Amino acid sequence: MLTGLDDTVRLANGVEMPRLGLGTYKSAEGGDVEGAVTAALELGYRSIDTASLYGNEEGIGRAIAAAGVPRGEIFLTSKVWNDEQGYEHTLAAFTRSLERLGTDYLDLYLVHWPRAETPETWRALERLYAEGAVRAIGVCNHLEHHLEEILGYADIAPMVDQYELHPWLQQPSLRSYCQAHDIVVEAWAPLMKGRVAEEPALVAVAGNHGKSPAQVALRWLLQHGVVTIPKSVHRERIAENGAVFDFTLTPEDMTAIDAADRGHRFGPEPDRGGER
Repeated sequence: MLTGLDDTVRLANGVEMPRLGLGTYKSAEGGDVEGAVTAALELGYRSIDTASLYGNEEGIGRAIAAAGVPRGEIFLTSKVWNDEQGYEHTLAAFTRSLERLGTDYLDLYLVHWPRAETPETWRALERLYAEGAVRAIGVCNHLEHHLEEILGYADIAPMVDQYELHPWLQQPSLRSYCQAHDIVVEAWAPLMKGRVAEEPALVAVAGNHGKSPAQVALRWLLQHGVVTIPKSVHRERIAENGAVFDFTLTPEDMTAIDAADRGHRFGPEPDRGGER
């Protein structure tokens, strides 16, 4: 079992969230996702991220049920998709996610993309939180102006903002905004859709530490205080991604990777509503 995967960050409400988890975007229902979740839990991962859009919640639920890991030890995240937004629609979507996952609560529920309906969606998330059906609530893909809007009407501020973040898309102003407002930043696509070996700074730093470029990219995020959820369906890669707590990047390493920012998105612009 890997060490360090029990390392957590404290959310604004005191809930402890693992700093590294398993992402499951495009992990197919059935063998792919069940095998990935099973491997991750066996290796010591305790955070699993999914969404209704991904179409794999049932497989994740089966893998968790079969793993024998107490539910209270697993940090389980899902998200409400664009066509499920709105007050009543969100409540119904949440119930469907619970049923598919085979659980009676979530640890984190997120608004997948900013939409015109998000104020009503957020009101539904606040109700679910007040009722104890979810331990923490937050958003995905929200830029500063989206967060400003939510903070203007919310009774409960978002505790997490999960958005695209990696060496080629660093968005430092958004990260600073979140940190100033006690919103934990969580990175998706941390491995640049598999293109980490194309970034010279990652390759150079990896060589100095005897690690892979992927491990360096993940370590860089962790040292910036960012939670991350690398995705894989291969046990050996899941193990590699989790083996990032046994080395530390130097200030010079961090500066070199900070300088790699290209403003390059692999996903949609958040203001366009998102297709992810």
